[in-house]
Formats: sequence, structure tokens, C-alpha cells
Amino acid sequence: MNTLMLARKFRAMNKLLLILTMALGFFGIYAIYSATWMRDTPFWTSQIRWLLICFPVFFFISFTDYRWVRMGAVPIYIVSVILLILVFFIGVKVFGARSWLNLGFGNFQPSQMAIFGGVLIFALFLNDSQEMNPVFRILICLTLTAVPCVLILIQPYLGGTLVWLPVLFAMLFVAGVQVRYLVTLFLLGVALIPLVVNFGLKPYQKDRILIFLDPSLDPRGAGWTINQSLNAIGSAGFWGKGFKAHNTLNELGYLPSTIVHTDFIYSVFGEQHGFIGAILLISSFAALLLSGLYIASQAQDQLGRLLAVGIVMLLFTHVFMNIGMTVAVTPITGLPLPLVSYGGSFLLITMACLGLLQSIWIHRKLVY
Repeated sequence: MNTLMLARKFRAMNKLLLILTMALGFFGIYAIYSATWMRDTPFWTSQIRWLLICFPVFFFISFTDYRWVRMGAVPIYIVSVILLILVFFIGVKVFGARSWLNLGFGNFQPSQMAIFGGVLIFALFLNDSQEMNPVFRILICLTLTAVPCVLILIQPYLGGTLVWLPVLFAMLFVAGVQVRYLVTLFLLGVALIPLVVNFGLKPYQKDRILIFLDPSLDPRGAGWTINQSLNAIGSAGFWGKGFKAHNTLNELGYLPSTIVHTDFIYSVFGEQHGFIGAILLISSFAALLLSGLYIASQAQDQLGRLLAVGIVMLLFTHVFMNIGMTVAVTPITGLPLPLVSYGGSFLLITMACLGLLQSIWIHRKLVY
């Protein structure tokens, strides 16, 4: 690809998506620093290094025609499943879950790669199977979902499995599967919830669900984190307590130091910047997701629309579940906040997803 073509593609980028991606990425460094500045481990410097790796990936995928998915979807999906299997043999155990592979320079979470591979293979299959019986299409998609989800659930990482179904439902809908089939599938899923809860979840995961239903059940035990999160956000007021403010619940250690920069980074940000900060952050994510939906509406073909909708639903689920669990709207699942939470592997996958959205936008018209 010559310099002139690169320049044309850069000018053709969706500027709103580009600005929001960069702004939220750099904001993540600030948020991680503000959550951990009083501690010895410089997580924010590690996030800078990951961001420097991820931006070239973002631009490379943006400038590459998204139809590479036709060749890459199956290999990425297969490799992700192999990595999920390897986790059980050489994986690193963190906070009770064997979900990571040590790459030498850092840990990598294969479940994040798996859902990215899932979006790619769903889009490819649903695009190429439009004449197939809808029941068979759903069954094949469920099979593609079940393999990685079972492996992820065994780790155990419940949050990593919850992302799959919203993504699949959205993509099935865009693929033209009739609503009656989706409603039936949803009702079957609801009917299976008691079975999954009783036989598929660890005791601490069941406790999380009970605490979600009633945060007052065990305020000094299983309910400690969510109650302190509610106290932190609720005590912030309109403007918040300020950056590096003294006597915040985070600074005093009421919010667990192991997760304030990952799962509960929104709690710290909400305490520091109050209602106005929370609205600005949520609005930024809303603009990012809406720009993704606009890109889907402008895609040149069905493959592009499916990819764009799958990515938007993937990001939306993470945003909703992450912020939701800090305010007791959803159970605690361990899902990170895109571009903001600390974590290299998820940042890499998020930037790859956003790069793919840019590619769909850039190549909606043949700019060669």
C-alpha cells in the first residue's frame, strides 16, 4: 500500500470514531493513575506501553480492507479455542481463575480473543448462509458459541461467557432471522438459568448473584465491594470529591486495591468526578457506540453490517455490565470497561474491534 493510498484512507476515516477512540484511550491512562497513584505499582505506565502497541494495530486494521475476515475468521476462532485449552495446562491463576497465559512481557487473556473470533466467524457464517433454514443457522451458531463458552466457564470466568449471547442475538437479528425464533431461543435460555446456576457456577459466583439481588445480605463479606462502590459513587455529589482528594473511600482502602483499576474503575472515577463526570464518560461511550451503529447502516455489504453490529454489541455489553455492576444494576461479572480499565489483552482486542469498524467505514466505497 503506497503512501498516497494511506493518506487517502486516513482522510476517509470516521473522525468522530477516531477522536473518541484516542480520547478514551488516553483518558484510561488518567483514570488508572487516579485510581492507583497512592500505591507502589505503576499500572498506568504499563497501560501506556500497551496503548503504544495497540494504536499501530488499530491503524493497520483500519487501513486493511475488512473483507480479510473471509480468510481470517476461521483461523482466529480456531487459535482462540486452542489457547483456551492451553490455559488449563500452562495458564496463570489470578484471583482464583486460571484465565491467563504468561507471554513473558505480560499476561494475555484468551477469552478476549475468543469473543473477537466469535464476532468474525458469526459474521462470515451468517453472511454466507442466508438461504439456509433458520433453525439450522441458529443451531450452528449455538455450537460455535458453546465450545469457547464451556471452556471459559470452566476456568471459571462467568463474565467472559455472558458477552456471547447478546452479541449472537444482535447478529442473528441483523442477519434476518425471524423474531419468533429469537424469542423462542430467549425463552429457552431463561428456562436453563436455574440449571446453569445450580450446576455451572462456583459458590462465590452464586454469592454474587444473591448479593446483586440484595446487597444488604452480607455487608462485611461478599457484599462489601458492591456496598463500598455504592457509597463511593453516592457520596460524590454533583461535582465529585476531586482528583487526589483526601479521605476518599478509594484512598482509605475501602475499595479493594486489586480491582479499583480494572473492574471497579468507574467507582473511583465516579467518586472523584461526581455526577457531571459520570455523565460525560457515559455520553462519550454513547457517542462511540452510536457512531458504530451509523457505520453499520452505511456499510457496503451484509458482511460489513454484521461485523459492525457485532462489535457495537460486544462493546455495549462490556460498558453496560461494567458500569452496571458498580451501581448494583447487574451482578458482579469481572468485565472491564473498554479503553478505560487496566488490561493489555482487552485493550488490544478493543482497538482491533474499533479498527475493524474504521475499516468498514473507509471501505464502504471503493477508495482504490
